[in-house]
Amino acid sequence: QMQLVETGGGLVQPGGSLRLSCAASGMTSDDYVISWFRQLPGKERVWVSCMAKTGGRTSYADPVTGRFPISRDNAKNTVYLEMNSLKPEDTAVYYCAAKYFYCSVYGHEYKSWGQGTQVTVSS
Repeated sequence: QMQLVETGGGLVQPGGSLRLSCAASGMTSDDYVISWFRQLPGKERVWVSCMAKTGGRTSYADPVTGRFPISRDNAKNTVYLEMNSLKPEDTAVYYCAAKYFYCSVYGHEYKSWGQGTQVTVSS
């Protein structure tokens, strides 16, 4: 059973940076992807970015393209989301999620989720 553990997050001023980490375990195959989603109170989770473990293909939602590079350390089975030039509208709970084979923007397709971590961008 896939398990995901997130670390990172916190309070940062506008224009600042934060790094989120998502450590994965329990995968039965290396052909999996990890995505990041974010959620505002009372709103649905919105897809942010995705990376495949094999091949390293990445994809991004328009609001974060060029600001939130996603990367991986396969030796540690960990995916990172480096959040730069943060804006107040980036404030949300961020979740990582895993599924096999290909990236998807649809949360219901993901098999496992991390516990979520709060990111607050405020002066």
